[in-house]
Amino acid sequence: MADAAPIEELITIRDWLRFATSKFRQAELTYGHGTSTAIDESAFLILKTLHLPIDSMDPWLDCRLTFAERRAVAGIIEKRIETRRPASYIVNEAYIRGHSFYVDERVIVPRSYIGELLEDGLAAAVPDAGNVETILDLCTGSGCLAILAALEFPIADIEASDISADALDVAKRNVAEYGLADRIKLIQSDLFTGLGNSRYDLIIANPPYVSAEVVSAFPAEYQAEPVLAHAGGDDGLDIVRKILHEAGRHLTPEGVLVVEIGTGLDVLENEFPDLPFLWLDTEGSAGEVFALSASELNLAGGGTKMSKANRR
Repeated sequence: MADAAPIEELITIRDWLRFATSKFRQAELTYGHGTSTAIDESAFLILKTLHLPIDSMDPWLDCRLTFAERRAVAGIIEKRIETRRPASYIVNEAYIRGHSFYVDERVIVPRSYIGELLEDGLAAAVPDAGNVETILDLCTGSGCLAILAALEFPIADIEASDISADALDVAKRNVAEYGLADRIKLIQSDLFTGLGNSRYDLIIANPPYVSAEVVSAFPAEYQAEPVLAHAGGDDGLDIVRKILHEAGRHLTPEGVLVVEIGTGLDVLENEFPDLPFLWLDTEGSAGEVFALSASELNLAGGGTKMSKANRR
């Protein structure tokens, strides 16, 4: 059990921010589910517990808390330490670029770099966003990327697929909360298997891409997430390879594929030397998201050219 917080002594939000940060550092918690440091995690949990906007803590730092509020903040700090669950699971909410989504243990906590890239309509990869009428969000999880795509491409109809029925239940809740049920269709599918012959102007995917070795060594916070959402095979890229081989058959002639792959750039470029990957960098990543057009995926063959490993 974590040491009980001295509720009588910690009066202001500033007091609790300092206390939580110290406790989280002492407990050697792991971050990466929307925050990257103990102080950011502390600020997020305190603001959520007090029902305050999460964009800035500065206006509230010297506000005094009631006894009931102090007890609630103490409880959330203790829960984070004792359970080692990601903060977003504790408060059932995660954010991508200021947009809020409901989450629980049925889905991975959303944190895709594609969320940032969607803010300008994937301009580096999609030359004319106004022509995007159909979008597929593959491995949708909580539905967050499908929702962000719907907001950025207002005329597009969107299909969001996932192998997990539990994940789709969470996505359904988020889609409803954004009022997008008429534009986003949720489909249970193992990658493209349940999509028939559908073709899309844009396919986005944040598939599982963590290697077996890394998954086996996950700290508790990452173990709390569905392993299905992380496990990408021995080198992490098994599912990415399947997407590369199959996506071409599901793109319109001018369609574009955008996939987040983690740190597999060198492996993919070596294995698929004929594919001119366009790497889309973000504020927090370099070479972790690629784009390819339908023509680059060799539509004439129904998919990509064979990788070096599969050539005869």
